[in-house]
Parts: sequence; C-alpha cells; structure tokens
Amino acid sequence: MENARVILKKGEGRTLKAGGMWVYDNEIDHIEGDFIEGDMIVVEDFDGYFLGHGFINTKSTITVRLLSRKKDAVIDKFFIEQRVKDSYEYRKNTVELASCRMIFGEADFLPGIVVDKFEDVLVVESLALGIDRWKIVIVDALKELLAMDGMPIRGVYERSDAKVRLKEGMERYKGFIGEEFDTRVRIVENGVSYYVDVKEGQKTGFFLDQKYNRAAVARLCKDKRVLDCFTHTGSFALNAGLAGAKEVLGVDASRLGIDQATENATLNQLEKTVRFQCEDVFELLPKLEAKGEKFDVVILDPPAFTKSRSSVKNAVKGYREINMRGMKLVQDGGFLATCSCSHFMTPELFEKTIREAAKSVHKRVRQVEYRTQAPDHPILFAAEESYYLKFYILQICDEK
Repeated sequence: MENARVILKKGEGRTLKAGGMWVYDNEIDHIEGDFIEGDMIVVEDFDGYFLGHGFINTKSTITVRLLSRKKDAVIDKFFIEQRVKDSYEYRKNTVELASCRMIFGEADFLPGIVVDKFEDVLVVESLALGIDRWKIVIVDALKELLAMDGMPIRGVYERSDAKVRLKEGMERYKGFIGEEFDTRVRIVENGVSYYVDVKEGQKTGFFLDQKYNRAAVARLCKDKRVLDCFTHTGSFALNAGLAGAKEVLGVDASRLGIDQATENATLNQLEKTVRFQCEDVFELLPKLEAKGEKFDVVILDPPAFTKSRSSVKNAVKGYREINMRGMKLVQDGGFLATCSCSHFMTPELFEKTIREAAKSVHKRVRQVEYRTQAPDHPILFAAEESYYLKFYILQICDEK
C-alpha cells in the first residue's frame, strides 16, 4: 500500500495527462505522507483527482515514473510479471526473437529498465531506483517465459553503468546476475554473424534498433562502393558486404570497435571486401573529399550529439556538418543513409537540418525511405523519449 501522495501544481502534469509516464520535480506542489526513495506513491492533481501509481525518487528531476493509471491497481509480483508477459507477447507477434530488445522501459510500461536478448544471454540495464527493486523478478519472469518456448537462457549480465544512474542517486554498476559465463556471444542478424561483447561493448553490447534499417540500406549496395561512418562493430558495413558490395570502408574512432568489426568481417569471410579504419570521422571526411574520393553509398550513423535540450543548438551544427561532408562524397545519383538517435533532435528539426546541409553544398535530395527504430523498440505515443531514432535513405543528385 502506498503511504504517500504527490500533489501536482494547478495547471501542471500536461504530458502525464496526455498519456506520458513522467512527473518532473517542477510540476509538484507538495508531497504528503512518509516514503523511502523508490517507494510506490499515488499521484493526484491539485484538486485531489487520482492520476496514477508510480515510483518516487526526489533525487531525480524525473521525480515520479508512472506504473499504472488504474486506481484499484495493486503493484505486486503478479502485476510486474504480467507486464513482462505482455512485453514478451508483443515481441512474439512483431519480431524474430533470436536477438532483440525484450523490454523497452516506459514503452513497455516498465519505466526505467531495458532488457536485451542476444541468443541465449540476457543483458539488463536498470536506470531508475523504483524499478531496480523489481529487477530480479523481471529477469526471472522473462527467463521462465523463454524457457517455456524452448529458448533457455544460459546467463544474465547487468550493464547498469550509464551516467544517468548518478542522476537517480544510484551508483553505476555492471556484473553478473547469477552464475558467471563467457560474455562474448555469437549472434546472427540479417544473415550476418557477429561477436557481441556484452561486458565491454557499448550500452548493452550491440545496437539492435537498426536491424531493419541495415537490411534496407543493404538492398542498395550490390556492386557498389560503400562508406560506413561511425561503424561501431561494423554492422552496416557487413550488411553491405554480404549484399554484394564491391568495396566497403568502415570508419570509427574506437579502437575496440574497429578491432571487433575486423574480427566480424573475418567471421563472415568478408575481409577481402570490407575493411575498417580507426579514425575520427569528422577529420577523415575532409581528407577523402580533398582526394576526390566518391562513393555510391554513404552511411552516417553517429552517436547522439545531444542528450539534453540545452545542447540541441550545438548538435544541429554537428549534424549539419556531417551531412554536408557526407553528401559531398556521394556520387551523383548515389545514396546517403543518415540518422539521429537523440530524441531531443525532433523529426522536424532533423529534416530541416538535412535540407540546410543539402542547400549549403548545392545538392538535390530525393527521399527514398524514412524509417525509425525496429519494432522491438516500440514508440509509445505521448512518451517522447521512446521515439528517438530518425533514419533517412536519400538519393543525392548534383544540380540539374
């Protein structure tokens, strides 16, 4: 039973009332009753109208993360297990389950936790104090569901080492949940094999959200010369190579990423076609331009240039520059695949930035496709943070 109530200021909670999952500290008028950080509390409007049950953490700017809008809801083990089952059934209906995101936080109504599946390994990222208390229940429920469908899990690793945990008053942590195991996992996606390092790789080890975007770009790469920028562990480059590209260059500033990408090329017997170079993309592209290099397909998959509203202006400059550089390297009539993975970079702003980049370098752009993240990363309407990946495939033409 909740012992405390969060009372909103008059006129606040607009996002919450529209279907969002968060209550910010500046929306709260006062808190009544006793609680410990991470406890379940009741959220009420200024006039006492019930709005929902959620976790409280006054150390976080996001003070409340909502779990249920039903007044008679009881947040217990059964409730959490049912949410996990709902998340699992959604994946069974929408994606191939070998390697995918099983739980996507707020979009699966389990705020603050992410669980990825890489073949027979689960990787957990817990980012909020309230949900952290239910972490083991969530993992055990998911393992049981997978085992029932003939997909037993041999190990679970926690990657709760993101800086955002500090904003929750939590320590960054990574380690095994249960018995230790080999944390290098071999997966297959779109027919491409990878070694995923769930212990040392970025985030949970591999970016599953671009799965179908990789396949979409690969269709354009047969017999083509391809440049893959910010290649990470080589995923777009390897999809291009497997699709029959004539020559592929993947570039990333991370030596670890490039070493893993090179190993993945060998794993797929693509080492003669796909090569990787460790260099800062912003420094390399002007060099390639100066040499007169041209590519049939250029792929730009940069990290998020902004993780806050306050830095959006600088992020726009970065996206504009990288797209200008990329467009200059595309052969007339060739293709540019470009994306942003920051939810603060809105679809409208990203499109505007691409238009400005094209204008600056006197290119004509034709949209082939606009895509977002894979279905295992569902977008919850009214929860803006769940809609983060914007992905364009564009034809780049010289002025006619």
